[in-house]
Amino acid sequence: MPKISQRAELMPSSPIRKLVPLADAAKSRGVKIYHLNIGQPDLPTPQEGLDALKNIDLKVLEYSPSDGFLSLREKLVGYYDQYQIKLSPDDIIITTGGSEAVLFAFMSCLNPGDEIIVPEPAYANYMAFAISAGAVIRTVPATIEDGFALPKIEQFEALINERTRGILICNPNNPTGYLYTRKEMNRIRDLVKKHDLFLFSDEVYREFIYTGSPYISACHLEGIEQNVVLIDSVSKRYSECGIRIGALITKNREVRNAVMKLCQARLSPPLIGQIIAEASIDAPREYSIHTYEEYIERRNCLIDGLNKIPGVYSPIPMGAFYTVARLPIDDSDKFCAWCLSDFEYEGETIMLAPAKGFYLETDRGQDEVRIAYVLNKEDLQRALLILGKALEAYPGRV
Repeated sequence: MPKISQRAELMPSSPIRKLVPLADAAKSRGVKIYHLNIGQPDLPTPQEGLDALKNIDLKVLEYSPSDGFLSLREKLVGYYDQYQIKLSPDDIIITTGGSEAVLFAFMSCLNPGDEIIVPEPAYANYMAFAISAGAVIRTVPATIEDGFALPKIEQFEALINERTRGILICNPNNPTGYLYTRKEMNRIRDLVKKHDLFLFSDEVYREFIYTGSPYISACHLEGIEQNVVLIDSVSKRYSECGIRIGALITKNREVRNAVMKLCQARLSPPLIGQIIAEASIDAPREYSIHTYEEYIERRNCLIDGLNKIPGVYSPIPMGAFYTVARLPIDDSDKFCAWCLSDFEYEGETIMLAPAKGFYLETDRGQDEVRIAYVLNKEDLQRALLILGKALEAYPGRV
């Protein structure tokens, strides 16, 4: 029988989705599951987007331009202007979700064997995209003791060699919810400038910042405009994960031209998704204010509840809608699987994401889980109760 490729063998399973079979089996037994494992917002999509979907009157669902509709890119220029990110429509390429933007950025900027440096814990699919591009991820670990702040620049410097081509950050961060400060972003800028690296910056959670500190985009950093490749998506800010609309943004014309070749090869981004996304940008300010305030309340509910459970610790996330919590357990993979296969409390259980999957080194994150606070407060409080009961019963409790 023919063998699959080395690339496929190296491709990691999603730490977020690999427990789905266990969850399906639990549901088939009649167990109710509180899903804290995945960043799928439960808040409604803007009515403007839903109305646009219902009122599509096209006679032919045709290809769109490979870089996306000009009208959508023009409207995005205005959206980014709110954040003092000054762009032209030509700087923006519409992609099939933020995932394709990351993949196309890597494939356009990195040769096989090239290395990029990523603070970890990090979004697990970055590794999959790097493998697809033939690139190598080198990691610098942030720690829960420091609230997952940016590791020391000396740790980045120690990894830089002749194969290093870029640095990748997620700000605000998935999975930790950390928000990089101006000082930290300036340190990254200086490093990128010193070694003439690409700075890939995933900023899909910019709407969700819960501190008085300003949002510092990679596009705000002076002197590295040609080095920055910004990754974006409408999935989280408009609860539109399923329409698969993202964006790759850069002032670097050479990078844009390279990305466009890949865009042309895959023909076009989703037609229907672009129509919905463009309409959603017109959602009233009240929509984003309500969404923001809801996540603030959920964050406070979750973090307060977690830190009241004996042996549990979570720093306070300053952005996104995730936190990484330390639990008194021997192995996060085993615990998360056990919650689905062997445990229930009053007919209910929880589904968490093992944090081990967000680290490249398998010995990290052994006692950590990522929790997404994408449930309403009543469900979060119930999930916290169940987590406490699970920790009391878990045979591998430390």
